Amino acid sequence: MLQLGDEVTLFSVVFVLLLLGTRSPLWTAVLTASLYLFLAMFRFPQVPVSRARQVLRPSRGAAGSGKVSVIAHRGGGHDAPENTIAAIREASQNGAVGVELDLEFSADGVPILMHDETVDRTTNGSGLLSQTSFSELRKLDAAAKHRLSHKFAGEKVPTLEEAVEECIRLQLIVYFDVKGHADEAAAALNALFKKHPVLYNNSIVCSFEPKVIYRMRQSDPEVVTALTHRPWSLSRLGDGTPRFSSPWKHHWLTLLDVVLDWAHHHLLWRLCGVSAFLMQKNFVSPDYVSFWSQRGVEVVAWTVNTAVEKEYYQEVLKTNYITDSLVEDCDPHY
Repeated sequence: MLQLGDEVTLFSVVFVLLLLGTRSPLWTAVLTASLYLFLAMFRFPQVPVSRARQVLRPSRGAAGSGKVSVIAHRGGGHDAPENTIAAIREASQNGAVGVELDLEFSADGVPILMHDETVDRTTNGSGLLSQTSFSELRKLDAAAKHRLSHKFAGEKVPTLEEAVEECIRLQLIVYFDVKGHADEAAAALNALFKKHPVLYNNSIVCSFEPKVIYRMRQSDPEVVTALTHRPWSLSRLGDGTPRFSSPWKHHWLTLLDVVLDWAHHHLLWRLCGVSAFLMQKNFVSPDYVSFWSQRGVEVVAWTVNTAVEKEYYQEVLKTNYITDSLVEDCDPHY
C-alpha cells in the first residue's frame, strides 16, 4: 500500500494543479477530496505479500527460494514456436521458472494463445484473428515461420486451457499477458482459476491496459496482478522512432505519454492493487527497483536477451526478468 508520505505528496500536487486551474481554493479542496474519496472507495488492496511472493519468488525451479526468476517470453519464442505447447515444454527443459503467455480469442470466442492481431507472422495462414474460427486456427501450422520449423513442424495453436494444464503439469509459473477484451479475458481466467485453484499461487495476470487489470480484480480480488508499461509507448515505437510523421500528433501523444507514465507510477498501480510492475528493460535501474520495493511491488524486466543483460539482472539488480531464450543470445522482439 502507498505510504502516508506518498499520499501527502500526491494529493498536495493534485491540490496545487487544481488550484492553478480553477483559481478557487474551495473548489480545489472539493475536487481533491473527491479524488481521495474515489481512490479510497474503489481501489483494490494488494494480495498478501506472502502469496504474491510464491508467484514472484517461488522456492521451486532453477531460481531457488527468493532468488531471481527467469520467465520465458511467449514460452521462449527463440527456442521454440512462441505461444505453443512445444515452447512451454522447451522452456521447462531449459530451466525456466515460468512462462509468459499471450491470451487472445478466436472469432468464435475460444480463449487461445497468440500475440498478434493476425495469424500471418507465426503461422502458415493469413488474416485477422478476430475473423478466424478456432477450427480454422487448429488447421494452421504454428511453427511455419519459426527458425526451427523443421524441428517443430505441425505444432498447433493451443487453447488457453491446454496451455495452463501443461504449465501445471510442469510446475511452471504462468504470466498471463492479456492483450485486451477485458470482460472476456476476466471471465475466461476466472473460470480457469475456479477449475485449477493452484493458479492462485502459480500465476499472475498482466496487461498494458489498466482496465484489464482492474476488471480482473473486480472479477476475483484474490488473483495476483501486474501492470505492464513502456514509457513513450503512445508516441514512439519500440526502437524509439516516432509513430506518426505529423509533428502536431507526435507532440500531443508525447504529452499524453508523460501523463500516462505519471499515472502508472502514482495512481493506477494502487487503484488496481498490483503486486508487480513489468517494465521495459531499458528503463530499469537500481533506483527504479528501489522505488517500487518501497511500495511493496516487484519489478519484472522485459525483454532481457543478452548474456550481459542477464548477468546484470541476476547479479546486480537481483530482479526477475523475461527472456526470449534461455540457451543463447538473441535479438529482442521490442
